[in-house]
Amino acid sequence: MYVVRPVELADIAALEALAAVTMPGVHTLPKTRDKIAEAVERSLASFAAHVDIPSEESYLFVLESLDSGGSGSIVGTAAIYASAGSNGTYFSFRNDVIQQVSRDLNISHSVHALTLCSELTACSQLSSFYVAEQEQAGPEAALLSRARLLYAVLAPQRFGDRFFVPLAGITDAAGGSPFWDALGRKFFQMDFLDAERVIGGARNRTLIVELMPHYPVYVPLLPGDAQAAMGQIHPSGELAFNLLTAEGFEADDYIDIFDGGPILQANKNALRTFNGAMQRRVETAAPERTAVPRVSYAIAVASEQNFRAVVAECAPVEAGVGVSLSKDVQEALQVAEGDTVICVRL
Repeated sequence: MYVVRPVELADIAALEALAAVTMPGVHTLPKTRDKIAEAVERSLASFAAHVDIPSEESYLFVLESLDSGGSGSIVGTAAIYASAGSNGTYFSFRNDVIQQVSRDLNISHSVHALTLCSELTACSQLSSFYVAEQEQAGPEAALLSRARLLYAVLAPQRFGDRFFVPLAGITDAAGGSPFWDALGRKFFQMDFLDAERVIGGARNRTLIVELMPHYPVYVPLLPGDAQAAMGQIHPSGELAFNLLTAEGFEADDYIDIFDGGPILQANKNALRTFNGAMQRRVETAAPERTAVPRVSYAIAVASEQNFRAVVAECAPVEAGVGVSLSKDVQEALQVAEGDTVICVRL
């Protein structure tokens, strides 16, 4: 069984091992133990804080594979930043279409352009999604992606009404980016990985304001490989992309200013988790004497401070009735009969 829970200090070594195997340029965990420790401590403080308006909080979750003894290994991560650019501005490129008309020549055409913008500032950002052995990932990956949104359903005051997710764009085996080489390098005069290291983790840096082009960039003027890379996903991001688009995120409006990867975004009311989440009382599942249809749900503890989530197969959850959970599921969630959980169908 897998459980998603808030990160703990004891997880730092496991997170360091996960970070060591992620690919260059993929938006996941910090790479050094000190940075990982900082992220964990910031997450602990965020979960413990009383929040009325989202600000600088960041919430880091881990996916844990439980053994028969109730403890196990960390096999994945996911996070939410409460307010992107909370201490400055979050920059992205907006996809625009510029109409150009010449009445004298009787010519009109549309030009695809990229405009530097800060429209995603103060939106809540999903980040750091990683599952070990993604090729074999099953319901646990869907649980990890959805559990953080269940937490947002449970604590709406901690987050904005709009969510977005930057996904890593196309890079080569050495970590080079054709989009960066065609555009960003011209202004920053550094390699892609150096740019990610120097300014990528803090998109509100004044360096972006100082050096990035302030006027629309006409896409047809970029080299072919850079155009082809725009809005394309690094192969390691395909699992996240599929889960997020199934959730209700859309990817047409914005791309990343560094590697040109897609930025998915949606209002929370358009997301399946927010639309389909239900609060129910826990009931202990009785032994089955007849074949009863079973449905997979992501089920989470309805507590901001003791949040845990699992995937469980149970009888369809109906209005006005509780949710029937086995003793194993109750133990994994650390709940008992009569406690409240929040659930959404997978």
